Amino acid sequence: MRLATLSMVFLGLATMLNALAGVPPSQPEVDAPELARLGSYAVGVKTITLVQHDQADLLAFVAHRATRRADRVLAVDIWYPAAAGQAAATDDYSANLESEKPGTYARFSIPSLALRDAQPAGGGYPLVIVSHGRRNATVTLSWLTENLASKGYVVAAIRHEDPSDVSPFWFTQPLLRRPLDIGFVADRLQNLLATEGLIDPHRTALIGYSMGGYGVLAAAGAEIDPLAAQQVPGGLLLPYVAGGPLRDTVVVRSLKAVVALAPSGGGPPCMWGKQGLEGISAPLLLIAGNRDHTVDYARGARAFFDGATRVHRYLLTFEGAGHAIGLNYAPQAMRSTLWDLSWFEDPVWRKERIIGVNLHMITAFLDRYVKEDLTRASYLNGLIPESSGGEWPVNEGGRFDAYSPGTNRFTVWKGFQRNYAEGLQLLERQPSADSEPSR
Repeated sequence: MRLATLSMVFLGLATMLNALAGVPPSQPEVDAPELARLGSYAVGVKTITLVQHDQADLLAFVAHRATRRADRVLAVDIWYPAAAGQAAATDDYSANLESEKPGTYARFSIPSLALRDAQPAGGGYPLVIVSHGRRNATVTLSWLTENLASKGYVVAAIRHEDPSDVSPFWFTQPLLRRPLDIGFVADRLQNLLATEGLIDPHRTALIGYSMGGYGVLAAAGAEIDPLAAQQVPGGLLLPYVAGGPLRDTVVVRSLKAVVALAPSGGGPPCMWGKQGLEGISAPLLLIAGNRDHTVDYARGARAFFDGATRVHRYLLTFEGAGHAIGLNYAPQAMRSTLWDLSWFEDPVWRKERIIGVNLHMITAFLDRYVKEDLTRASYLNGLIPESSGGEWPVNEGGRFDAYSPGTNRFTVWKGFQRNYAEGLQLLERQPSADSEPSR
C-alpha cells in the first residue's frame, strides 16, 4: 500500500476515533494554527424563543397568492462566556439531518463542552449572529459557536427550520426567510441582550454557511436584484430588495464584520445583479473550496470577493475542497452511508484540519475588526497568496511545532506550523479608491 494511501487511512481513522471518544469539535487538533485554540472562558449555552409577528407564510402559498399570514416562531441557541467554578457536567447536542430519501431523517449526537444555562462571566461582549445552511442544524456548527464563546463572544445561532425537499418551496422558502430571520433576530438580540448587560450592541458580526452565507450577505447590505427576487412566489421577497419599503428591516445595524463560508446566491441567477455586492458595509471574509459542486466557486465566493468593492475583504480558498467546509466532523451515527457522511466530510480535506484553519482565520478576522485588536492584522494582511510557497529558514524557528512569526525570512503564514501551511490561498483587497472606506 502506498504511503499516501496509508496516510489517508490513518487520518480517516483519527477522525472516527474523535467521534467515538467524545471530543468536542470546538477543541482543535494539535496541527491547528495558533489562534484556533480554545480561549480562557468556560462556555455556557441557552436557548430562547423569539416571535416575529404577522409574517407572510410562503408554505401556505396557493394559486399565486399567500393564503395567510402567521407568527414566525424562531428558536435561537446562544453560546456565551460562562463564569468559572460551575458544575462541569455537559450534555451532548442532538439533531437530525434529512436522509437521501426526502422526508426521512438521520439522528445523531455531538459532544459538547458547554454547560446549559450556566451563569455568564460578566458582560459587554461582542454579538455574533450565525446562520446555518439549508436543512442544517445550529449544533452542527458547534466547532465555531463554542470556540468563539470561549474567546469572549456571545454567539447566537438561529434555528431556521427549513422545509424538507418534499416541499415545493424547499429552495424558495430559505431564499425568502434567511435575510428576514437574520435581520429580525439581530435587531431583537441587540436590544434584549444589551438590556441584560451581556453584549455591546455596537459590536455585531454575522457568520453564515451556504444558504446562511447568502443570508448574511443580504443582511450586511448586499442588494437583492428584483429580477432574481421573483424566484420567490407571490412577490414576497420584493419588498426587501433595493429601494423596497421593507429593505431596512433586513439590514443589520452596528455591523463590524461578516464571514460567509461556501456562500450561495451566485446563481444562476445571481441574487445580487451587477452591482448589488457594493452595498456590503462591513469588512468581509469569504471562505470556500474551489471544487464546490453545490454552489459554484467561480460564480459564488470568488465573484463575491471581486464584487464587494467598498470594503476591505479576504477570500480564503481550500484548494481541492468542496462544499462541506462549514459543519463539524461527522458523528459516528452519520458514517454508515455516503449521503450522511457527505453532510460533514470533504472528499479531500480532513475535517479537523479544515476546522483548525477556519477557527484560526475567523478568530483573527473577528478580533481585528470587531474587537479592534490591531495585533491580529498581521495574521491576515500581507501574506503570500499561496500558502504552499511560504519559506521557513533552515535550522531556525525552534521546536518542530513552533508557529511561524511571519516576520523577516519566515514567509510561512503567521501562526501556522512548520510544514503545515499547505493547499490554501488567501486573497486580500482594499476598498476601491472611489468607494467609502471599510471600518
